[in-house]
Amino acid sequence: MDKLSFAGLVLGLVAIIGGQILEGGHVSSLVQPTALLIVLGGTMGAVLLQCPFHVFKRGMLMAKWVWVPPVIEQKRTIDQILQWSQLSRREGLLVLENYLPGIKDDFTRKGLQLLVDGAEPERIRELLEVDVDTYEEEWRQSAKVWESAGGYSPTIGILGAVMGLIHVMENLSDPTKLGPGIAVAFVATIYGVGLANLIYLPIAGKLKYYISRMVAAREMMIDGLVGIAVGDNPRIIESRLKGYLR
Repeated sequence: MDKLSFAGLVLGLVAIIGGQILEGGHVSSLVQPTALLIVLGGTMGAVLLQCPFHVFKRGMLMAKWVWVPPVIEQKRTIDQILQWSQLSRREGLLVLENYLPGIKDDFTRKGLQLLVDGAEPERIRELLEVDVDTYEEEWRQSAKVWESAGGYSPTIGILGAVMGLIHVMENLSDPTKLGPGIAVAFVATIYGVGLANLIYLPIAGKLKYYISRMVAAREMMIDGLVGIAVGDNPRIIESRLKGYLR
């Protein structure tokens, strides 16, 4: 579990709520269900309008990466590639065919199959890079769900503020209704800006970081397979692949 993400969220909320208390305000004044409904509902509606549902759904499921990061075993991949390299130098590329049934990852299996079939190194790179480009684009489109929410949320918050002020203007003759109307107006703006900058945009940034690492892992696999195909020394392959570690 990524404890730093949890600590960052708690720190941000404590700072805002603590500031409200230190200024003499009440926490209850920040609790406005109407404003929250306007901001959350409006933001979700805008995001759903922007992207297909399967992209939205995958983006929502990706949010768990903030707390439980995806497993990216770069060192294990390097060890696997070095093992294939050493075997292929001793016994030929065809010996790697024995490893195909045990590989669960479709991308790795495809690359190894191309290698066993004797495809040219540049052809292997070309075919696998097409898969990587598609793979990266699919994940980044899903991550943009959160980035888009971060863009829409402040604007929806302003919309909620304007609606609250309209309500206030309609009830100028009744002082008892002025307070709640003004509260909804200003709190809607707080919700819009706060959710964007404390939740949506940070989540988008964290997801894009993990996507870049996942893509780097696939590029590392391509580099390793091409190195085996051209007959590079295992030590040279290892040195090159360690450059991907971070």
